[in-house]
Amino acid sequence: MAETSRTARSTLRERTRAVMREEVIEIAFRLFSEQGFDKTTVEQIAAEAGLSRTTFFRYFGTKEELVLGRMSEFGPRIAAALAARPADEGPWEALRRCFDVITEPTAEEPQTFLNLMRLLDDACALMTRQWEKTQGWHSLLVPQIRHRLGGDPESTHDLRAHALVGSAISCLDAATDAWTAAGGTTPLSELLDQAMGVLVEPPA
Repeated sequence: MAETSRTARSTLRERTRAVMREEVIEIAFRLFSEQGFDKTTVEQIAAEAGLSRTTFFRYFGTKEELVLGRMSEFGPRIAAALAARPADEGPWEALRRCFDVITEPTAEEPQTFLNLMRLLDDACALMTRQWEKTQGWHSLLVPQIRHRLGGDPESTHDLRAHALVGSAISCLDAATDAWTAAGGTTPLSELLDQAMGVLVEPPA
């Protein structure tokens, strides 16, 4: 009984923490939109949220984490989507379809994702950290693609999977840049199809 009570309290604390984090993120994004990322301070965000600076850092390690935290979940979700693709599906098509994890939310809430990408564009430090994060997707996706190619998922000698994953991520980056520059007027899914299609049928 005591163990159940402790579990319930722990779950409640986790839910409360998640709600507070989301509230702070929303406040921060509003301030970033109004003032820019660099001109918005941790102290301003904390004050708007009714938190002390010390309490803010209990929820977020850095100001950048407010933005990048929303991106961090994409890697595992993309890897899970790739794992769920049909076993007989080609690796390039499987990579395209697992990126639906990103393209579908942009279709449903384009402004939210546009705001996020513009923040990344406005702050060099954020762009650098986001690049590092997407490069980290390699370690999640390469073993799965290597397996689809009929190789040993643990092997480091077969470069085909690295080449395919790296190319797919580059296509996603190019499509996202074009989508952001155009203000989301063309669906990201269409731009990604165009980018990845070039490597299937190179232009004349």
